[in-house]
Amino acid sequence: MKKRKIIPYNPKLKELARNLRNNSTPSEIRLWKYLKGKQFHGYDFHRQKPIDEYIVDLFCQELMLAIELDGRSHSLEEIQKKDYQKERALNKLGIRLLRFSDDQVFNEMKNVMRSIEAHIENTEHTPATSTIPLTPSQEGNTRMKKPS
Repeated sequence: MKKRKIIPYNPKLKELARNLRNNSTPSEIRLWKYLKGKQFHGYDFHRQKPIDEYIVDLFCQELMLAIELDGRSHSLEEIQKKDYQKERALNKLGIRLLRFSDDQVFNEMKNVMRSIEAHIENTEHTPATSTIPLTPSQEGNTRMKKPS
């Protein structure tokens, strides 16, 4: 049996996570219907899971996979920066993160489920990497200079 990695979390987030579980968004409720009770390929997903200094919408420890469902506020630059920081922190812990918009959950559920399934199949044994594009300032630090 594979030993489970211990995932650090801030105990102060436990009560907030419990409150979030009791007040789920419509998109969280909809996706949860497909993932709860190990009904998705036998994997055990949890809702509103504290990890490090964050709470992720859905998490499967066996897969080291977190899923975030983003409402309209996630199009704001300030929120995108926080999302980027969250993903980087999760990646450092070896956790992969998938993001879906609320619209995708309500209008493209088959594609959402296919994406989760494909991600599981394609990345189960590869190191976690960030899927959030670099910000322009970060890009500037990584671009190669043109030859003179």
